[in-house]
Amino acid sequence: MPQALIALGANIPPEGGGLADALERALDLLDETDGTAVVRRSRWYRTPAHPPGSGPDFLNGAAILDTTLSPEGLLAALHRAEAELGRARAMRWAPRTCDLDLIAVEDTVLPDRGELERWMALDLGKAQSLIPPRLILPHPRMHERGFVLAPLAEIAPNWRHPATGRTVAEMLAARPAAEREAMRPLA
Repeated sequence: MPQALIALGANIPPEGGGLADALERALDLLDETDGTAVVRRSRWYRTPAHPPGSGPDFLNGAAILDTTLSPEGLLAALHRAEAELGRARAMRWAPRTCDLDLIAVEDTVLPDRGELERWMALDLGKAQSLIPPRLILPHPRMHERGFVLAPLAEIAPNWRHPATGRTVAEMLAARPAAEREAMRPLA
C-alpha cells in the first residue's frame, strides 16, 4: 500500500480546545477516512509563524499514512478534515485552526519534474502570492520549511526527495541553525 507524508499545523485554537487537540482530531479524522490509515506520527513542535510575523506561533507535526487514495483524492480528504475543524481558506498563509499539507506520496512527482522544479525555484514573494493550478508533489517548498522537516525527520529521516536526491535528515541539517533552534518539541 502506498504511503503518504503529511504535515500538520495550527496556530489558532479551535473553540473549546487547544492546538494539540485540533491536530489530534485531524489525525483521528484521517484515520477514520476510507482508504487511509495513520501508521506513524511525530511529536508536536512549537514553531514560529511562517512567514515571520504572520501570526501566533504554530504547533506542527508530521504523519505517515497508508493510503489507497490517489494523491488528488488524499488531498481532498485533507481539505475535508481541515473544513471539519473550522479551517476557512480566506487568505493564503493566514493564521488557522488546522493546516494539513500533502508533502509526498512515496517518490511520486506531479505533474512532472519540470513543473515541480519551476515551483521549487520561485522566490518567496512569488511563492506567497501564487497558487498552483494543480497538485504538485513533492510539496515544492518542503525543503525550505524547518517546521515541516523537523517533525518529518522523526518519522521518515531517510525519505529521499525524488528531484533533489536529498533525504529529509539532509534537508533539515541544511536549514539555518537559528531556524532549527527556534523549533521546540513538546514534552
